[in-house]
Amino acid sequence: MRSNNSKAMMIYDTDPYLEPYKKTIIERNHRIITKKQEIAGYGKKLSNAVNNHLYYALHTEGDCRVFREWAPNATKIYLIGDFNNWKRERQYALNPIGGGNWELKVPVSQIHHGDHYKWFIEWPNGGAERIPAYVTRCVQDPDTKIFSAEVWDPEKPYEWMHKFSKKVENPLIYETHIGMSSEKEKVATFEEFRKDVLPRIVDLGYNTIQIMALQEHPYYGSFGYQVSNFFALSSRFGTPEEFKQLVDEAHGKGIAVIMDIVHSHSVKNEAEGLSMFDGTSTTYFHAGARGEHPAWTSRCFDYGKSETLYFLLSNCKYWMEEYHLDGFRFDGVTSMLYLDHGLERDFNGYNNYFDGGEDEDAITYLGLANILIKELKTNAFTIAEDMSGMPGLAAPLENGGIGFDFRMSMGICDHWIKWIKELSDWDWSMGEIYYQLTNKRADEKTISYAECHDQALVGDKTIIFRLIDKEMYYSMSKDSQNIVVDRGIALHKMIRLVTLATAGNGYLNFMGNEFGHPEWIDFPREGNNWSYFYARRQWSLSDADHLRYKSLREFDKSMIHLFSKNKILKDSLFCLRADEMKKVLIFTRGSFLFAFNFNPNQSFDNYEFKAPAGKWSVVLDSDAEQFGGFSRNVDSIDHFTHMEGGDSILSLYLPCRSVLVLKCN
Repeated sequence: MRSNNSKAMMIYDTDPYLEPYKKTIIERNHRIITKKQEIAGYGKKLSNAVNNHLYYALHTEGDCRVFREWAPNATKIYLIGDFNNWKRERQYALNPIGGGNWELKVPVSQIHHGDHYKWFIEWPNGGAERIPAYVTRCVQDPDTKIFSAEVWDPEKPYEWMHKFSKKVENPLIYETHIGMSSEKEKVATFEEFRKDVLPRIVDLGYNTIQIMALQEHPYYGSFGYQVSNFFALSSRFGTPEEFKQLVDEAHGKGIAVIMDIVHSHSVKNEAEGLSMFDGTSTTYFHAGARGEHPAWTSRCFDYGKSETLYFLLSNCKYWMEEYHLDGFRFDGVTSMLYLDHGLERDFNGYNNYFDGGEDEDAITYLGLANILIKELKTNAFTIAEDMSGMPGLAAPLENGGIGFDFRMSMGICDHWIKWIKELSDWDWSMGEIYYQLTNKRADEKTISYAECHDQALVGDKTIIFRLIDKEMYYSMSKDSQNIVVDRGIALHKMIRLVTLATAGNGYLNFMGNEFGHPEWIDFPREGNNWSYFYARRQWSLSDADHLRYKSLREFDKSMIHLFSKNKILKDSLFCLRADEMKKVLIFTRGSFLFAFNFNPNQSFDNYEFKAPAGKWSVVLDSDAEQFGGFSRNVDSIDHFTHMEGGDSILSLYLPCRSVLVLKCN
């Protein structure tokens, strides 16, 4: 709610279409502030009041290992593990201490680093083995595939070397998955990623690494989106110390590290996860049908429940403090925002966002999470993966928003699929491309992308595969002559550059897509005979001098460095020409001019258009030979505007299917 001395403009003040929903927005904002005060106390920090991760699970206090759990329906809880042959024994029984909480203290000498353990929880008419809800380390037995908690108490804690405090105003995000980052057919590790992939990211110029699948998940093929243990770093990639070293080294290179955090749902598995944790389905989740996600066959959190709020907020705090992360990309936000999870909705009008079908408890949680994260680290940032476009999602709380720093521009990749798949090159509309790429709320920051990991998954197609298809296997040598590949290479560069150049505030690329990684992502499963062949990245293709992948990588590198060095995304866009007949799109962003010729076969000599007066020098040419082009321009030549009829006119040679970027000197 806006304070009396605040000068912040509310979102309904700047967007007249929100005026009919002013009351709802004010009430929503008030709920977030009230809940924050309820948890933290009036005028106090939320971050000081959210510490469940420091209380529950396993902690070493003095000469004792202290085990705690919240399980209100339990009648008995036993600690079982390597140290007692996995038997339920009286000396390892947790004691009820009130409020559904249980506790056990065991001498340090009895339980050691590396010991495996679980709970055995008994409840009325039943009981089963469970992994502690707040566990921070889980491991999977290579033979039985069964997960257990693991005591993690190394003699020498990791010593951080680099403090990262800079603010990333315009994230240039390299989206990654640790396990599939090796060229070998295996699950890659944090160490391998740090040594082999991090240098590539540094070389490319990205300023943010977004890491998927960090929270423990039973099924590797879920891409990390079916989480079982929310506080546990997935052990299949290595140890906590190895991940800390990766983050630390990235920080030393000036790169922020954020993670995909999954708070939109939980895996349905009972042995590994939270479902039926103490014999009831409602420990952290909704009861009945509302507690089951109809599309994901997973469990839905009850965000109105205090224990769930503390669990998820503590989870945010844990990941930031334990691993020095710089923020989060919240997955599945659309599913959280609406009681129907946004399924089968068109979201074609403002009434869709304020029709009473919103999950206000979930919205309150998201607002609280954003407050907490900024309290913990002033320059941390959050990104919402939302396809609905709910107004205010990425607006500050003081403006009546929910508090995310950025939202994903999820519709852009869908438009590229549509244009490539359904239209001939001659039917591409320059006006529509520019409109759709720039159609963003003025009061919210956005992250644009032409494609992410979703488009690379089996069953879908990356941009390069849509453009080249089977020719990828036969004609990617620089010596080959193939008009399909020529078209694909040219458009791949243009599509990525026009998406970045029109981005609101940031840009994302999934690892390997920058060089047109061939084939799809298909994790090991029964249907492919548990093969890792497609769950990897073939980096060597982009290193080979005789292949055209290297040209695409070099273009991406030059493109990203250009934007990073010159902070182009801070500047405003201005469209100079959208020529539907000739398929030319020209616009400026600050002191840079972008001239795209999407024409399939026509190049234009002396293409004239109004432009800011001055000397213009080429700083990037997609048609350059080093980028797999035909070098049809002499990029060393400067271009001067001239006056004509009172207007400043610039004339350029625009080769077909190419883009020139020029800077005004």
